[in-house]
Amino acid sequence: MRKFFLLLSAFIAVSVYSQTLMSGPDGKLAVTFQITEGHPMYSVAYDDVQMLDISPLGLLADCGDFTKDMTMVKSEVNHLEGDYTLDRCKTASVHFDQNEYKHTLKNAHNQEITITFRISNNDIAFRYELPVWDDERNGKKRSVRVMREATGFDFPHSTTTFLCPQSDAMIGWKSTKPSYEEEYLFDEPMSTRSKYGHGYTFPCLFHINSSADSRREGWVMVSETDVDSRYCGSRLSDMKGDGLYTLEFPMPEENNGNGTIEPAMSLPNATPWRTITVGTSLKPIVETTVAWDNVEPRYTTANKYIFGKGTWSWIVWQDGSINYSDQQEYIRLAKAMNFRYVLIDNWWDSNIGREKMESLVEYAHQEGIDVFLWYSSSGWWNDIEQGPINIMGNPIKRKEYMRWMQKIGVKGIKVDFFGGDKQETMRLYEQILSDADDHGLMVIFHGCTIPRGWERMYPNYVGSEAVLASENLIFDQHFCDVEAQNTALHPFLRNTIGCMEWGGCFMNRHLKKGNKGGNTRRTTDCHELATTILFQNPIQNFALAPENIGVNTIESTDYNAEGVAAPTLCMDFLREVPTTWDETRFIEGYPGRYIVMARRHGDTWYIAGNNALDYPLTISIPLDEFTSGNTVTLFCDNAKTREAEKKEISLKGKPLRVTIAKQGGFVIITKAK
Repeated sequence: MRKFFLLLSAFIAVSVYSQTLMSGPDGKLAVTFQITEGHPMYSVAYDDVQMLDISPLGLLADCGDFTKDMTMVKSEVNHLEGDYTLDRCKTASVHFDQNEYKHTLKNAHNQEITITFRISNNDIAFRYELPVWDDERNGKKRSVRVMREATGFDFPHSTTTFLCPQSDAMIGWKSTKPSYEEEYLFDEPMSTRSKYGHGYTFPCLFHINSSADSRREGWVMVSETDVDSRYCGSRLSDMKGDGLYTLEFPMPEENNGNGTIEPAMSLPNATPWRTITVGTSLKPIVETTVAWDNVEPRYTTANKYIFGKGTWSWIVWQDGSINYSDQQEYIRLAKAMNFRYVLIDNWWDSNIGREKMESLVEYAHQEGIDVFLWYSSSGWWNDIEQGPINIMGNPIKRKEYMRWMQKIGVKGIKVDFFGGDKQETMRLYEQILSDADDHGLMVIFHGCTIPRGWERMYPNYVGSEAVLASENLIFDQHFCDVEAQNTALHPFLRNTIGCMEWGGCFMNRHLKKGNKGGNTRRTTDCHELATTILFQNPIQNFALAPENIGVNTIESTDYNAEGVAAPTLCMDFLREVPTTWDETRFIEGYPGRYIVMARRHGDTWYIAGNNALDYPLTISIPLDEFTSGNTVTLFCDNAKTREAEKKEISLKGKPLRVTIAKQGGFVIITKAK
């Protein structure tokens, strides 16, 4: 049947140039490509639900216009199928199955361009492939500057949105924006304008309500992948006209005005993949692997990188903790928790210094702990003074410091405060990753852009923040008040497309050293435990503090008179929970309201959920597909006290009913079937 369909598609493609019908392997995802009055266009439907109306394609280059006066030259249809592995993302073994359609068009000057679609059962990836062109003045045209893309996404009228606005450039603390750290709006109409008027950062989620019949609803996530030094990062515009969003390049002011907003490439070459994930439920959105299906590793490595958990003093104890003795305390905390790493944050260069850092790293090694060191990316694109500065943006200094870190046994770096999405900044990300791998260093990015397939492209890439993360709970009580909403949002959005360095899981009730003063956490302890599964990053630097084990013999979840110590059952859970996963499955939920999902590590399933609603939520979880026995371990909130409890539950062949407290959570642990 598949062979017949591919042959039929090829016949249509070469016979009727005005329209080509394309489909995924199971036939439910249907994409129409057409040329209307010289303009390339496409539309998308899934299971008879219209997901995208007719939307524009094409690009304008410095040497040719490929948005109008286009005609079809040829089409080619292929079937792509294969397997690859990931050791740091939502699933370890991936099987991809795609139909590929390559449409070669020419413009009024006979310059050709190929638009390639790869369509799986729930995912679409498309890009523009640019050949070497003839140039009347210089012979062969072997370089190109892409001035803009016409690429658009036109949604049906009844669509609502879950979007994060792009901020102004060079605003915020020390002129460090944009950094993908704005607040999402939930279920907004498309007519809502973005906060700053610059559109929205990827990923973008859309809810299609095709009629009064909710069974015909749909979900669409738009993003991009395969972005490296040859292109810029992109975003979506504000809605233009009736449901149309278009692809936008960076703002001129980003990176302190340095670098062009238009990417330049050698020829032949291709743009990044624009990705669309669709479904009549949220399951394909949460489980998608489209960010990695269509990319290839940029380099191989001789290094073996080991993932795990870490302690991080800055998130609770803040800048004052970046000193020799406090870092020793956090190293001892890591050891007591059976963690692998400690992250030493900003100001270590002045508060500790390179010479004493060598001694501190040696002390950590004696305790069985490895070290990550923080750096600013900064050079001329912000006003950051937290050191070390002017290292990672300087190729000579960068290699000098990396050689030193390799010599003393540092295992990774966290690089912070980038300048935007221009090609110049994307080149810096890739340079840091490549140089770091030469010196056996893993890399975490912070104050940065989203990853775009980087888990597969770069073997030493660990994760990126690119979200309004847990540090904001320290800065403003508002973010404590809405923490549960964000926890119920990002499994559907930010964390679907790549590793997310959230840095949460607080056990302090009051977010300040000693668990006194500061902002007050509203969520339950079981909610915090659930985030270790709901949020995925191969190195999780948790927001624990030494006071959480100050008195670690109590069985009650009450803090003692000094405001220290956390529940023993919670701390024991954190000692054991993994940070890498072999499989991820969505169970149920709605963005910003609640989420229940499962991740498998080896032969164990961890099923986690949280509740952001204003009332307790009771759900029934079928466990037949997960458990090999009749008993599971449940971490949940006491219905009256909201304190954490651990129970052994007998299933008796029935689904497990769990009541999730307001701003609460749960975790189920069971041996895999």
